[in-house]
Amino acid sequence: MMKSRAGVFTMGLAVLCAAAGGCHGQRASEMSPAPALAAHPLALASPEGLARADRVIADLQGRLRREPTSPEAWIRLGHAWVRKARESSNPGLYRSAADCADAALELAPGERRAMALRGLVLLDAHRFEEARRLAADMLERDPRDLAALGISSDALLELGRFEEAATAAQLMVDLKPSLPSYSRASYLLWLQGDVAGAREAARLAVDAGGDAEPRVWMLVQAAMMSWHGGDLGGADAGLDRALAEMPGYAPALAAKGRVALSRRDFPAAAGWLERAFGIAPLPETAWLLGDARQALGDEQGAREAYDRVVRDGQAFDHRTLALFCATKSRQPGEAVRLAEAERAVRDDVYTEDAYAWALFRAGRLPEARAASERATRLGTPDARLLYHAGAIRMASGEQRAGRDLVQAALRLNPGFDLTGVSEALRLLAGAGAPEGAAAPVTSSPRRGAGARERMAGLHSRAEATR
Repeated sequence: MMKSRAGVFTMGLAVLCAAAGGCHGQRASEMSPAPALAAHPLALASPEGLARADRVIADLQGRLRREPTSPEAWIRLGHAWVRKARESSNPGLYRSAADCADAALELAPGERRAMALRGLVLLDAHRFEEARRLAADMLERDPRDLAALGISSDALLELGRFEEAATAAQLMVDLKPSLPSYSRASYLLWLQGDVAGAREAARLAVDAGGDAEPRVWMLVQAAMMSWHGGDLGGADAGLDRALAEMPGYAPALAAKGRVALSRRDFPAAAGWLERAFGIAPLPETAWLLGDARQALGDEQGAREAYDRVVRDGQAFDHRTLALFCATKSRQPGEAVRLAEAERAVRDDVYTEDAYAWALFRAGRLPEARAASERATRLGTPDARLLYHAGAIRMASGEQRAGRDLVQAALRLNPGFDLTGVSEALRLLAGAGAPEGAAAPVTSSPRRGAGARERMAGLHSRAEATR
């Protein structure tokens, strides 16, 4: 659904941090000596562009050369790099932000906004446990620190600690209803299957205003909720609105390609996805592009795209590569290894789903069944999760429950994935399940009501703001 991709969860946090006031660390007389500018080359690298974000970075770099002892200047530059990374869909630029955070903390150890900047960097690097600990340290000093609550919620969600993530997000909404708090609430509500609540929170996030990119990102996420529900027209309308505000925005272009694939408009899908991949060459986009090209009969082009999934997935996106290999029935043992490596650093429902599907392809059905149970524990309205759960149950000997889940997946989103839909239709036609041996089944998916109750305050807040 949403890109991991920590960018999904850090949406608006950079804006929140930048608006949270000046530096509140040590007094100037207590600060460490100025860091050598040469020791932070990534922070002072050329932004290599002419957009507004590039001009802001260049201006802040000029200020730093005049005032290298200013923690505030380093922090502002770091957030400018984060903004450019998001607007250009180039996560590599977070390394420049990390350099800025390091310099600020050298000057003012423990400075709140510098720590929040480092938290953003840790989330982007998928160092979720470190991010959680950093946020916990910040919250010990100030339990109402909004930036720390955002970092904490994001990290806890990735670590599979859903109830705690929801509690932190609810506190954000209570303290300051805004784009950063409503965007988190929207995703958490959607994960639990509360689509109406998620849509309302998304509307409130967009209406709250703020910088263009976080707001447009939220428009994309709201559009993808429509796509997940099979509403292709609604998804396209939302994505068109996003692109009207930010033409060439890679997440919106990739989402347009996904919607076109669901329509089986393969020429349009290939066009959108090629544009998206040219701007942000992510493994997930390459996978979709390969599917579009293969559907058009361009086998060479499909192979090239799939090769990029493998190459780049090995470099920085093990979860997508594990799911790709499992979905395409490639190297099942390697898919399991990749998914296990990912589970060592994160344990959310999407990681469990990739792990379950990899185990399933490897013929390890009892383990696949257990992982699938964990992946569906919240009642997330994602057809791919439902299909995987149903196929695993059918292969495990629970035909009726499995068929119900596969049918539910196709009812929810009949175009959720070209490979998965094709398999699902064959299963329902009685052609047999994908490879796997029978195993006992003991339970069925559950819904995460506890966290939904914790977030009940969101709904009252939404009513009050109408």
